[in-house]
Amino acid sequence: MQDAYHHCETLVREADHDRFIAGLFVTADRRPHLYALYAFDIELRRVDHVVREALAGEIRLQWWRDALAGEARGDAMANPVAAALIDTVARRGLPADALTGLIDARARDLYGEPFPTLEAFEARARLSEATVFNLAARILDDAGAAGQVSAPAGIAMAMAGVLHDLPHEAARGRISLPLDLLDRHAVAYDSIRSGTATAPLAAAVAEFARPGRARLDEVRRGWACLSPQARPAFLPLAVTDALLARAERNADPFRPAGLAPWRRQWRIWRAARRGQL
Repeated sequence: MQDAYHHCETLVREADHDRFIAGLFVTADRRPHLYALYAFDIELRRVDHVVREALAGEIRLQWWRDALAGEARGDAMANPVAAALIDTVARRGLPADALTGLIDARARDLYGEPFPTLEAFEARARLSEATVFNLAARILDDAGAAGQVSAPAGIAMAMAGVLHDLPHEAARGRISLPLDLLDRHAVAYDSIRSGTATAPLAAAVAEFARPGRARLDEVRRGWACLSPQARPAFLPLAVTDALLARAERNADPFRPAGLAPWRRQWRIWRAARRGQL
């Protein structure tokens, strides 16, 4: 089992470095379980990028549902992420329905359908990114009450993720911003698919980023409700705040203004030392 947990740690370090760095502020007994959860979500998110047809993706996601239910084809424990996750579920008492709900939320990505409204986008974020935050807090502190913070945290992170992935998704012919927002700014859908930066699109992106930053303010207001043990799960939001602020000022959404790795690590370290975002 140690090898399975080490595999998860390596996967998180390579695919989600912000969460890997934040995990270093977690006690050694909880850190492997936290990385197992993150590795599981990485595997789910990857499905959309490695399959060509939605049906193939659905089959892969169904395998994860079956693995959690103990009904997977073959030996699920031979998959290191599945082995570590199943062990984490048993040791940390994670609710299976929340994990299954996360799988269902990630399944939506397979179809590339745009969200009709911002409200629909936020509803999906509550089932995906917010679930990861809530489960992470549960791993770190069984008695923690992170529910009221997880929802705005997940929405903010989902928004930053959409803006970061906008060029890649546009190249796939997908529209990832809510349609009501695009229509309000008279953004031509074809300009997104062609990767053409326009003033209306920049305005739509800025409007999309603003409520993300407002959600982070909600997290700050609820910070006192989080136990010190659970707070490391939310440290990556220190990076999310900076990314949303830059996106709000960016004139070319197809060239996202990112942060250097050392700046990302510094922001997470500073938030950990201060005990707040």
